[in-house]
Amino acid sequence: MEVPAFAWTLTIAGIVGLLAFDFFFHVRKAHTPTIKESATWSAIYVGIAVLFGVGVLLFGGPDMGTEYFAGYVTEKALSVDNLFVFLIIMASFKVPRADQQKVLLFGIVFSLIARTAFIFLGAALINSFAWVFYIFGLILLVTAGNLLKPDSHDDDDSEGLVVRLARKFLPASQHYDGDKLFTVENGKRVLTPMLLVMVAIGGTDILFALDSIPAIFGLTQNVFVVFTATAFSLMGLRQLFFLIDGLLDRLIFLSYGLAVILGFIGVKLILHALHENTLPFINDGEHVNVVEVSTGVSLGVILGVLVVTILASIFSPKGKAKNAVSGARRHATEYLDLNYETDMAERDKIFARMCREETQIRKLPEKYKRLVRNETEFMDLIRKAHAEHDKAQVRAAAAES
Repeated sequence: MEVPAFAWTLTIAGIVGLLAFDFFFHVRKAHTPTIKESATWSAIYVGIAVLFGVGVLLFGGPDMGTEYFAGYVTEKALSVDNLFVFLIIMASFKVPRADQQKVLLFGIVFSLIARTAFIFLGAALINSFAWVFYIFGLILLVTAGNLLKPDSHDDDDSEGLVVRLARKFLPASQHYDGDKLFTVENGKRVLTPMLLVMVAIGGTDILFALDSIPAIFGLTQNVFVVFTATAFSLMGLRQLFFLIDGLLDRLIFLSYGLAVILGFIGVKLILHALHENTLPFINDGEHVNVVEVSTGVSLGVILGVLVVTILASIFSPKGKAKNAVSGARRHATEYLDLNYETDMAERDKIFARMCREETQIRKLPEKYKRLVRNETEFMDLIRKAHAEHDKAQVRAAAAES
């Protein structure tokens, strides 16, 4: 279906308006959003995406509507998986909690621009070369295989290539200067870690696009549907980060579920490529009669796999144990780093979370306690956090007297 120009104009204007609203009314003033704020706005953005999908269903027909929802759900799931990497990057750069919103919004805007470019490039390639579907399918199958590697989101993993390159070629000051990208140090104008982390997240977003764009093209070749499903899946990602921050480590089977989904779409793409085959060394350049998977079946498989994956993760004893261990390590690190969170009330909340996670770890069966890697270092980190908290209490008592 050909989408009229005014529909494109209104859609793009709406997306830009939502991003501008997000910046001026939520992100411009640095603060740490509450769970209620994050939940409310996450629900609003999902609601907007669903309403838009209903509009596509009504005006574009059932096939176009089903393609939109299949693409939106797939891209949203991949976006949640990307949050693991964002969490590790921001912890690595020790981004102040109150400034993480700005970093995430930059990542969303950069990702939207980069993916839009990839979408139009992918569409041009598909229209000119049918064999591109073979390449897209192989990319997804390789990505699915990589997701099956154990501990693909472990906090102890080495830094990614983009982060290492950013640190090497963009030397910056050791300390943040609010949310400024540049600061003056020893009389010289230098980069701040804020600019560094934005470059790292922006570069990582490009790598994510190499997986997500082939995935959605495996569900639909309608450029309008691909663009809108991708854009709306990114909207609200900032709020979702703060909403499920404490649950990210709990989703231990998410990567396996995504591997199944990407593998399924990869096979679907290759079947479609065979059906449209023009390569002379395959069936003498003739089309191959193969079964093609409908978009409705694809949507059912995607939703089914995600539901099973999420429920299995939530109720898994190993997931609960890993969540407690990773959370205790992260919260202890946050508490010890004064530059990471200078607000004392927020630090007290972080310390309380760490203590709850400590209690959970003590109650774990012995087999799950082995999830604590580098146990000596981990216990030393926890002890330092307790010692720092004791000092803070003494200082607070002295200030009151």
